[in-house]
Parts: sequence; C-alpha cells; structure tokens
Amino acid sequence: MTPTTASFSSVIPKKIRVIGVPLDLGQSRRGVDMGPSAVRVAGLEARLEALGHMVEDGGNVSVAIAEQKKEGHPHAKYLKEITATCVKHAELMIKTLESGKVPIVLGGDHSVAAGTVAGVAEFYRRQNQKIGLIWIDAHSDINTPELANILNFSPKVSPENCVLVGVRDIDAVEKENVRQAGIEVFTMRDIDERGMRTVMEEALRMAGRGTAGYHISLDMDWVDPEDAPGVGTPVRGGATYREAHLAMEIIADHGRMLSFEIVEVNPVIDEHNRTAELAVELTLSAFGKKIL
Repeated sequence: MTPTTASFSSVIPKKIRVIGVPLDLGQSRRGVDMGPSAVRVAGLEARLEALGHMVEDGGNVSVAIAEQKKEGHPHAKYLKEITATCVKHAELMIKTLESGKVPIVLGGDHSVAAGTVAGVAEFYRRQNQKIGLIWIDAHSDINTPELANILNFSPKVSPENCVLVGVRDIDAVEKENVRQAGIEVFTMRDIDERGMRTVMEEALRMAGRGTAGYHISLDMDWVDPEDAPGVGTPVRGGATYREAHLAMEIIADHGRMLSFEIVEVNPVIDEHNRTAELAVELTLSAFGKKIL
C-alpha cells in the first residue's frame, strides 16, 4: 500500500506568533539580548512552517539597554526597566491570544517570563479559567517577588499548578522560597532516578489539573552545557540532548500547551550558533515534530 502524503504529518497546524524580548537586564552576564536574533537566524520561522504551521513574526518588544540606565539596588539593578518591559510584553501576549495565535516568546533572560505568564494568565482569567506553568530550568529563579504584581493581580498561577523541572543549582534563599511557595519540584536527581518520561508525565498532570492548559518556559541552561554551551548561566549536569527532545515531544503529545518560551540563549559565548540551533530543534519537538 502506498502511503499518502497526509500520513507523513500528524502535526495539527497552528497559527503562531513569534515575539522577541531582547532583555538582558536581569543578570550580570551580558549577551542574551541577542538571543532572539540568534534563534531567528537558526531558521525558526521557516522550520515551523515546514511542519505545517502558519507563522508570523511579531518583532521585538522594545527594551532599554543597560548603558542607558542608572543601576538601582545591587540585587535588582534594573527592576523598574524590567517591569516596564514585562508590562508591555504581557499586553502583547493578551493581544496575540485574542487573535487566536499561539505565542512563541524568544528571550532574553528569564525575567521575560514575568510578562509572558502575566499576559497568558490574564487572558484566561477573563474567561474564568486558570493556567498551569511548567518551568524547565537549572535554577528556580524565585527571588524577585516585585515582578509578581504585573497587571495588578496575583497569583498568576496557583502553586499546585506550578511545576519546576530539572533544577540543579538553587541557593539557600531560593530553597526556602520554593518550600514556602508550595510549588511542585522535580530536580535533576528525580530525572536521574525516575526517568524523563515519568517526570514529564507527572509534571504535565500537575500543571494541567483544573486548568485551561499550561505555559511552558524553557531555559536553555537546563540542557547540559556539552549540548548548549551558549547560555546565560551554564551549570554542568543538565538534561542530555535526547532527554530534552523527549520532554518536548511528550509536551506535544499531550496537546495542552497554551504558549511557549525559550530563554537565555547567549550567542556571545556560543559555538557557531549551536545553542540557538538546539533551541529551534526543541521548539519544533514541542510543536509536534516527530522522528517518524
């Protein structure tokens, strides 16, 4: 029997809008502001379209650069500028979802997620629905409570629907914050012991309980630096190339992802745009690309 062309693709076509947020004010190492460009150069739009999706590029949210600004508090140097960017970004997320498009956000450092999550949560809040959040990262990033007030409502996500996956580098203050927040956490040890499939299935179930679906926030430093050298804060012992793809493929299988973002690509310390290439490959897996 000769297979028809249609049988080669099980991907459900989506309307996608790509939004760049070239923010690098949230950390000391510079360069992640070039992340959106690096991912675009790696062919994100064309490769998503080759899967059957309809893609438009919404350009970049305008961001202040550090050289223009005076540093504030040493532990939150540019909080005012970061907040202003995240508010603009959140409003763009709402407009994107209102137009029936799935947002793909390109960071920037991980502080862009404050705007992404606020916008997605507000869109669904207006429909009396909650969202889940899956935060895939080497770090827990729970240390700037001021960013929780964007769009003047909180919590954006209920703790029982918020899941950290793959953390392996958490300081003492963050450990306490994680415990107090009551969010679900799977460390790299959990992945080592139980396997990526079990961890991801549980994470998706937790984030999906009683929600419209979930936002996926993927920090490229979650992947081992062997495969993703060009990231904001590299930490040894991350997910392997295959584990990372498997996680994204399982997300695609479940079909409940509302929005997606990929952050911390830093071409300044990358090798021949390898990390941006991997970011595109992982995005394709999250949007339905399969081996067969």
